[in-house]
Amino acid sequence: MTDTAMIPDDTQARRNVVVLVLAQAILGAQMPMIFVVGGLAGQTLASNVCFATLPITMIIVGSMMAATPMSAFMQKYGRKAGFFVGALCGALGGAIGAYGLMVASFPIFLIGSFVTGIYMSAHGFYRFAAADTASDSYRPKAISYVMAGGLLSAIIGPQLVKVTSQVMVVPFMGTYIAVIGLNLIGSLVFFFLSIPKPPKPEADDPRGRSRMELLKTPRIAVAVICAMVSYALMNLVMTSTPLAVVGCGFTEGNAADVVSLHVLAMYVPSFFTGHLIARFGVEKIMGAGLVILAAAGAVALQGVELENFFIALILLGLGWNFGFIGATSMLAASHAPHERGRMQGLNDLLVFGGVTMASLASGGLMNCSGGSAEAGWSAVNIAMAPFLGLAGAALIWLLMRPRETA
Repeated sequence: MTDTAMIPDDTQARRNVVVLVLAQAILGAQMPMIFVVGGLAGQTLASNVCFATLPITMIIVGSMMAATPMSAFMQKYGRKAGFFVGALCGALGGAIGAYGLMVASFPIFLIGSFVTGIYMSAHGFYRFAAADTASDSYRPKAISYVMAGGLLSAIIGPQLVKVTSQVMVVPFMGTYIAVIGLNLIGSLVFFFLSIPKPPKPEADDPRGRSRMELLKTPRIAVAVICAMVSYALMNLVMTSTPLAVVGCGFTEGNAADVVSLHVLAMYVPSFFTGHLIARFGVEKIMGAGLVILAAAGAVALQGVELENFFIALILLGLGWNFGFIGATSMLAASHAPHERGRMQGLNDLLVFGGVTMASLASGGLMNCSGGSAEAGWSAVNIAMAPFLGLAGAALIWLLMRPRETA
């Protein structure tokens, strides 16, 4: 057999990666847009400032609750159908949010945020879809490249906030109308996605492990824990960032710039994260991500000058990238195709459950700790420490175990 014959054919996988990168860039732009304005809009609508970040929390709640049914839907009807449903919910969520702002109704605005969460759930499966048709050697790179599509969303989203947030009489309403357009335009790319629908299960097909058996698998358990911690802590800090930046005397434009660089830091490393995983091993990259997240908190605690916000949020994005992509790669390699719908839905349910708790805590810590923006910002960053310790301990435990055979 020639060397060429031994090289896996990833032509279809590469084509799908291009489509998913475009989806990540266009549709994904709505997430930094909403994360920039959601808390600020909530602050204007909520009767109590402690609930300012509740719209962000409702997005995460919607994503958490949709994760399992969305995964099951994709397992039955295919990735393409699931992604179209997600884009439809993104547009609907933007429309409801815009209406809530127009009538100054916080409950309606929260309903729009919840529906947006259904889009966010579908968005989370882009990374798994990249792995569906990829070979073992290309899988970490495919996941990494799709995550890199967020680079354009990091540029498009916050810049659209600057253009749209004050363009209408009702503040931030223009941003939510722009979100509708992004979903309608971005969904067109899914017509070019080519991922076979999972075959209908036969009576004699393997059933795979139960959810509890999957979670008891050491590599899966550690992957889920590190994904939860990486994503939850990133959300904890990012949700509070616009409030902290504005509360410390800077402008909404400054807040948008900080979030923009943060999202760039989340996705720019994706161009080489997959290569680093292939070279050094997924465990080392995940460990590096946890260390960088700790460094982000340390920088944030040094002061509230604008440069502190920029450096801390850049480190936060880089740490999330290594931790979350590493955890996703470990998880994708640790279950069989027929376990995909069960495991991936469970993973995102747990991940976004943790993110929900972080988002709920973010507003309370930021607005109701110490009576000042500086004290609230410190509380947010101190809260990272115990969870980083948990994830670090889990990763060390896995490394000390004998390596399991496939």
